[in-house]
Order: sequence, then structure tokens, then C-alpha cells
Amino acid sequence: MTRRRAKTPSQRQLRVGEEVRHALSRLLAHGGTRDPELMAANITVTEVRMSPDLKTATAFVTPFGDADAARVLPALERAAPYLRSQVGKALRLRYTPELRFRADTSFDEAAHIDELLKSPRVQRDLADTQTAHDGDGETAPDTDGDDGEKT
Repeated sequence: MTRRRAKTPSQRQLRVGEEVRHALSRLLAHGGTRDPELMAANITVTEVRMSPDLKTATAFVTPFGDADAARVLPALERAAPYLRSQVGKALRLRYTPELRFRADTSFDEAAHIDELLKSPRVQRDLADTQTAHDGDGETAPDTDGDDGEKT
């Protein structure tokens, strides 16, 4: 049984993905489509991942404001052929990649992690850890004169 390792993207994949991201961002920011759903939405393209053969581009998008990802993603899929043609004109690649759109959940994940870090339980654990590191494992000298006796 052979195991495939997840390959890191090549420099070419990263460069082309970034160029596609910029082209899509410009198109979406300047009302590059006639779809009313897209014209009313403020959409940010956070990342574009290219397939190794550069024939497929997966764009991760985040709608801001009133826009809902459940409505924006189908609108982007409908507009994908037109957006693909515009990206092709802007970039002059040998093959214009097929565009796929996915919701970017990284902001939601970051908010969840931030919420966890601010929880009382984690704050208590961090305080306990800090206290343990402050003492470096040694006990503090007895300065109150009771010789460490408990009453």
C-alpha cells in the first residue's frame, strides 16, 4: 500500500493563485458581473488554491455585511464561466483555470479560538501555568516569621 503525502504547493502554483486572486478581487470589487446578488454583496477573495496542473482554481471567499454565503456561493458558481473568461483576459495564461468557489471559514475558526482563549477555564489554566513558571519550581522564602507552620 502506498501512501500519498500532501504536497506543498509549488512556487508556480502559489504565484498563479495569487494572480488569480487579484484578478477576481478586482472583478468583484468593480461590479464585474451583472448578477444582482453579486453586485449587492461585498465579497473578499481571501485565497486561491491552484491544482498542480494549474487547470483548476479554488477561490475561498468571504462575504461581508448583509451578504450571506449561502446566497453568494451559488451566484458565484453561476457567474464562474464569465469570471473565468475575464480572468483569462487579464492573466494571459496558456490555460485559463476552471473556477470553483468555497466559503472561507478561517475567520469563524479564528473567532472560535479567540472565544476559547478568553474563557474563564483557560484563563485559570494560564494563570496556574504562569504561577508555576514564576517560581521556577522552587518555594518562596518564608518572610512572615511563622516558620511555615499551619494554624
